[in-house]
Amino acid sequence: MKLNWLQRQQWIGYLFILPNMLGIIAFFIIPALYSLALVFTDYQFANPRFGFVGLDNFRRLFGDELFYTSIKNTAIFLGSVPVSIALAFGVALVLNRGVYLKNLLRTLYFMPYITSGVAVAFVWMLLFQPTQGPINGLLRAIGIAQPPGWFATTDTAIFAIDIIQVWLMLGYNMIIYLAALQEISPDLLEAAKIDGARRWHTVSRIIWPLVSPTTFLLLVTGLIMAVKSFALIQAITQGGPGSSTTVMSLFVYKTAFSYYEMGYASTISWVLFAFILLITAFQWLGQKRWVHY
Repeated sequence: MKLNWLQRQQWIGYLFILPNMLGIIAFFIIPALYSLALVFTDYQFANPRFGFVGLDNFRRLFGDELFYTSIKNTAIFLGSVPVSIALAFGVALVLNRGVYLKNLLRTLYFMPYITSGVAVAFVWMLLFQPTQGPINGLLRAIGIAQPPGWFATTDTAIFAIDIIQVWLMLGYNMIIYLAALQEISPDLLEAAKIDGARRWHTVSRIIWPLVSPTTFLLLVTGLIMAVKSFALIQAITQGGPGSSTTVMSLFVYKTAFSYYEMGYASTISWVLFAFILLITAFQWLGQKRWVHY
């Protein structure tokens, strides 16, 4: 059968994407389907004998106290996303104007995002050291006799992780906001100024609605990244003290590679997937109310 020019171009396009599609099928789709099958088994690593257990893994999971602790910790950790976005928007507003050394400041804000996560973790462990760390030293100097224990106590460890995550993501969010702010027509802002709009009204009534698609993008991607976050917490606390910083992704890792319960770990990972899907769907439905395209 002779192909016309358009059909030949389509087949050439398929050939270009074929290597990438083979990688996705081999390293994402097939492992995902395999893990879905493991959900209904009691498979343990290096044990060739495993059996079908039906929904027992789900029953075990919903009766596991650590599962609910990990959900609570994940929810607290997700709070870092809107905080980072709000701070990044403010910083971007400032650095989008004629600020002295603004290019250097933009670079400095963005550098944490491209820095090794393990290196960042160890630096913050030193900063948050309860007795000799500079942060608690500063708090004592301003009159706080008993500063927080940060990573040393179960009450504050997850909030210390939140602070680091806000700091890490601030530069990335700021850069994306800067790109959005520079797309706003100066004539529109000048017209608002001529009409007597104050700076706050210009930001809240003009700039914020115009960058709302960017905010939506950062919110969706930021929450997904936060739910999947693993390396930072593993490097600093390994989920401790106790289980105070064990988020769902770390719960999956420990179950799979510390206890080798692959069937149970697969169950947790699919519940995590459902959790991410639910958050994304909620945002997608809610964006109709506040995102302006």
